[in-house]
Amino acid sequence: MPHHYEHFYLDPKFWVAISFVLFIALVGKLAWTKATAMLDARGARIRAELEEASRLRAEAEAMMAGARKEREQAVKDASAMLERAKTEAERVAAAARAEAEASARRRERMAMDRIAAAEASAVIEVRDAAAEIATAAVREIIAQKHDAASDAPLVDSAISGLPAAFKAA
Repeated sequence: MPHHYEHFYLDPKFWVAISFVLFIALVGKLAWTKATAMLDARGARIRAELEEASRLRAEAEAMMAGARKEREQAVKDASAMLERAKTEAERVAAAARAEAEASARRRERMAMDRIAAAEASAVIEVRDAAAEIATAAVREIIAQKHDAASDAPLVDSAISGLPAAFKAA
């Protein structure tokens, strides 16, 4: 038959129940502390990873913006270089045209000078040839019409006119 105790705290079931509750409370507290510590550590690790990911994303966006700016600057620089090259090419072409025109004018002038020199030389050669032909013709005419006997009065007249010619000079 069951025992009935005068007071409830004298019953061993009461103390077993108390011990069980105390055991569960102590173990539960230790388990709760460890579980919350693990969860807090995991939360801190996740927070750190999120901050690192956020920092890396910001860094990547900054690098992307920098690369975009560098690309835009490179495009601007390339356009400027192209414009300078076009301008320089036009300047060089204009200079080459001017030099070619000046060279053509110099060659034309040199050709004209050569032509004038050739004309002057030809005129001198024609004059010399005409003088030689005239001299030869005069010699032949004189040789045919004059001999030493017919030339004596001419020579005497020329000699007598010399003193008057010297006085006049």
